[in-house]
Amino acid sequence: MTQTPPLTGGCQCGAVRFACDHLGRASICHCRMCQKAFGGYFGPLVTAHGLRWTRGAPKHWRSSNEVKRGFCKNCGTPLTFEPEGGGIDIAIGAFDEAHKITPEIQLAREARLPSFDRLYALPLLNDADGRIAARFARITSNQHPDHDT
Repeated sequence: MTQTPPLTGGCQCGAVRFACDHLGRASICHCRMCQKAFGGYFGPLVTAHGLRWTRGAPKHWRSSNEVKRGFCKNCGTPLTFEPEGGGIDIAIGAFDEAHKITPEIQLAREARLPSFDRLYALPLLNDADGRIAARFARITSNQHPDHDT
């Protein structure tokens, strides 16, 4: 029988890395706590089964009486959503192959920011003169690579 390699990921600086055996349902949560925790329109999360920390571990902050959230104490990357009573969700963007994880449901829809539904219609920035591409070409990322090192 062929074994699937574990799903891996970590924070931006590489101080915290994890692996898990398989994933549960992926979601995006529009609640105000997730908006603030992720600094964005929503919190993209997926349940991680068989989770283990392979380098470092997250620092935690209790965002409510029922949930604590984990993040890298060095770079601040949001990593976990941990409700009382068990289970742990990992930020989808923290996975090395985040593009393979597709949210299946939305939570807290009543808290969704009004402009969320119009994001897809925003115009694309025209880079006809190549200035934006040139700027990005000059950037050297300090982000940890999307694989274990």
